[in-house]
Amino acid sequence: MKLKYFAWLRDSLGCDSEEIVLPDEIRNVGMLLDWLPTQDERFKRAFEYIDVVLISVNSHYADRDHPVHDEDEVLLAPPIAGG
Repeated sequence: MKLKYFAWLRDSLGCDSEEIVLPDEIRNVGMLLDWLPTQDERFKRAFEYIDVVLISVNSHYADRDHPVHDEDEVLLAPPIAGG
């Protein structure tokens, strides 16, 4: 699976994208978001405010119930306010 990060998530994680191997038990976005912080301290810190982050799977908006697969591209983009 390819994960792509934007805005403060990119800064917090120290990269704009990375490839991960999705465990068999992770079947949807919610499970992915719950699992990632258990894998690495940087995810734990970065995902502290994950509830406000917009998730896209293969260029389509996704909620926590949306299925995920190893070949997917998942974008995590915090909302951005302008002035």
